[in-house]
Amino acid sequence: MSRMTPEKARELRDEKRDGKPRQRPGAFVPQPGTRKHRELRFDHQHPEHVEEARKLLAGLEGMEIDDGIAPYSLSIWYEISDYSLEGLEAALVRQGFHLDNSIYSKLMRTVVYFCEETQMRNMRVPERLIKKSHDVYSKAWEHHPHGDHDETPPELRQER
Repeated sequence: MSRMTPEKARELRDEKRDGKPRQRPGAFVPQPGTRKHRELRFDHQHPEHVEEARKLLAGLEGMEIDDGIAPYSLSIWYEISDYSLEGLEAALVRQGFHLDNSIYSKLMRTVVYFCEETQMRNMRVPERLIKKSHDVYSKAWEHHPHGDHDETPPELRQER
């Protein structure tokens, strides 16, 4: 039994495509940026759905499709500004495709749906100006009566 090394782990993680290594992040791990790699998992009782879905999704602009890592699955890459896993899966279900409904798949789908929705919502919201926000709270604090205020006029205060 050979020992796992970082180099061997990278070899197993990466695959060759067109003679070049292609990095394939896990489909259900955090992925920074807007380009996402996801895995569509289909019901084991309908293996024909994998190829039918591949043909259907191949017609979408900006969508990359490859064999999935798990049996009866497809790996897809897309920009979340164009597609979401929730939208893609809903469209497939409307077309009569049967997805894997194991507890694991349902849980992972829900997490990915939430993460993509949150990322899209955050991308639409303008960045807050932190300095201005701080000024607003500082001014409100100055005008609010509280126990941290010295009523002694500045000319009568003694320096210690």
